[in-house]
Amino acid sequence: MEKTRIVYCKDDDRKGKHEHTSFDFLEYTFRPRHAKNKYGKFFTNFLPAMSEKAKKAIRKVVRGWKLQFKPDKDLWDIANMFNKQIQGWINYYTHFYKSEIYEVLRYINGRLVYWTRQEESTRTENRKLYLLRHYIQEGRSPLIGQNQASF
Repeated sequence: MEKTRIVYCKDDDRKGKHEHTSFDFLEYTFRPRHAKNKYGKFFTNFLPAMSEKAKKAIRKVVRGWKLQFKPDKDLWDIANMFNKQIQGWINYYTHFYKSEIYEVLRYINGRLVYWTRQEESTRTENRKLYLLRHYIQEGRSPLIGQNQASF
């Protein structure tokens, strides 16, 4: 990949066709995008937004958190562990075209929903084991609900 190239900054005033119409810089992709002027009219402008490479890197970091191996943590622990990093991403990537980060935030939310369901499942399993031990200690069958000593 070549480091230097000339890029055509296509917008409403420049409508020509060229080979290179976008470039990446500081984890932003600069390319023609739709924008709205102060009168509410849409037009095409050459604007930066979060790059696909940055989105992929953030998803890789979130996978590296290995939330699936943290069912013992509660939501406050998870929030304390990762909120500063997520807030940093939001602060950096929402200066320009903030809708581009929504896909990544939905991914993070999906991972948290998965973690929550897994945690709920673990809590349910622990509760079932507790009840099973309780029934066994009393000499009762959890399936029938009758006292085993009467047989």
